[in-house]
Amino acid sequence: MRIYRVKNYDAMSRQAANIISAQIILKPDSVLGLATGSTPIGAYRQLIDRYRMGDLDFSGIRSVNLDEYLGLSADDPRSYACFMRKNLFDAINIKPENTFIPDGCATDPTEECARYNQLIRALGGIDLQLLGIGNNGHIGFNEPGDCFAKETHPVRLTENTIAANARFFSSVEEVPKYAISTGIKNIMQAKRILLIASGTAKAEALFSTICGPITPAVPASILQLHENVTIVADEAALALVPDQTEEPL
Repeated sequence: MRIYRVKNYDAMSRQAANIISAQIILKPDSVLGLATGSTPIGAYRQLIDRYRMGDLDFSGIRSVNLDEYLGLSADDPRSYACFMRKNLFDAINIKPENTFIPDGCATDPTEECARYNQLIRALGGIDLQLLGIGNNGHIGFNEPGDCFAKETHPVRLTENTIAANARFFSSVEEVPKYAISTGIKNIMQAKRILLIASGTAKAEALFSTICGPITPAVPASILQLHENVTIVADEAALALVPDQTEEPL
C-alpha cells in the first residue's frame, strides 16, 4: 500500500489526476472504474483541464461506475449518471457508448446486477479503480456488515450514508434508501486501486482502513490485501495515521 500525504483537497485532487492521467497515457484503451460524491470532483476538474490543453485523449477509454441509486433514472439530476455527465463526461471526448453505470430503474435489480457483472468481465476487468471512502468505511455502497459482498448487488443504505448524502438532495427524506453497487470482489479484481480522501470526517475511517484489522465492519479494510493500492489523502484525513507516506509525484 502506497500512501501520499498531501496538504489539502486541491493537492489531493492534483495528485489523483496525475495518477489517472498516467494510466490514460500509458494505456489509452484503459477501463477506468469511477466514483461519485464530492471527493473526486476536484480530480475530475483537473482531468478536464488537461483534456482541454490537449494533454489527454479519452476517445479510447471505457468507464464503469461503482454504483447508482435505485429508483432514479439516468435523466434525474440527482442520479449518478447525471453527476458523471455534469462533472466529467460532457466536458471530455469519451464516447457515451463507452460509459457504463448501473440502471437505477431496472425492473429486476438482481438481473441488472448480473448484467453489470458480465459487462465488467466482457470489458476485460478494471485497469484502475478510483474510490472514495465513506465516514463509516464504505467503498462504493458496500456498507459495514457481517460479511463482504462479492459482486454487484442491491443494497439498503445505512442511516449514516443517507445522512451523508442528504446534501445532494432537498431533504434527507428524498435520499433513496436503496442502491445498486459493485461488490468487494469487483473492486479487488481491479489491477490498480486509487483511494482518495479529504477532511477530518474521514480520519477515523481511514485509520481503520490502513491500521485496523481486516473486517467487513470496515469494508475498505479489505484493501490491505490488494497488491497495488495507492492512497492519496490530505493531512486532515490522515491525522490519525502514523507517517508512512511518500512524497507526491
